[in-house]
Amino acid sequence: MGRFWLRKRGFWALFLLFCGLFAFSRPQAAVPAEGEALIEAPLVALTFDDGPRRSTTADLLDGLQERGVPATFFLIGEQIEGTEDLIKRMEEEGHQIGIHSYEHRWLTALSAADFARQVDRERQLLYEILGREDFLLRPPYGGVDAAVEKRANTPIVLWSVDPEDWKELDADRVTQRILENVEDGDVILLHDIYPTSVEAALRVVDTLHEKGFLFVTVSELARQKGIELENGKVYRGFRG
Repeated sequence: MGRFWLRKRGFWALFLLFCGLFAFSRPQAAVPAEGEALIEAPLVALTFDDGPRRSTTADLLDGLQERGVPATFFLIGEQIEGTEDLIKRMEEEGHQIGIHSYEHRWLTALSAADFARQVDRERQLLYEILGREDFLLRPPYGGVDAAVEKRANTPIVLWSVDPEDWKELDADRVTQRILENVEDGDVILLHDIYPTSVEAALRVVDTLHEKGFLFVTVSELARQKGIELENGKVYRGFRG
């Protein structure tokens, strides 16, 4: 009886130790809800341009959901039709949605009427799907001038870390470039239309979670850093 009790006790001790180690090794996926108190942890925002594309964007959403990570998506207006379900899913799962123009045009070269067709037209499409109009703007190619700032009618968000994932479709290289440059308060630029970028994004999430980083939307990142976003103002990141 004594030996059996010792064996049983030893078994449960090992079992509990294993469970503790497993729990400790899981990536940090806790993310503060929007509007909650400020937190003390390095924060970054993952942002994705040029979507939605059903195959790659859906895979990305699956990976982010598994990790409890919100992101910010700057959408192309002409790709909205037929992907309304993905856009609603983004909203339901806590992601932020922004405007990237209707046809991925340089906004600096446009008349006021053409600017409205690129930006206001997409804003109206998103309103019809989501019932609101408060969408950030990321001009294609990061093209901003005084006219864009005046016409935007919303904060303009660029980026502070650009791995140029569109230039070299290599998940290893993209991951490396991000990890070598990312700091607390950064806005990371990626494109959810490339499978390699989706793979790199999820690798970055896992690695930065292990280092204690948390991921938030662009607006929440600004709030956590004490910055109130203003219409027509350009933001590239929120480093201290």
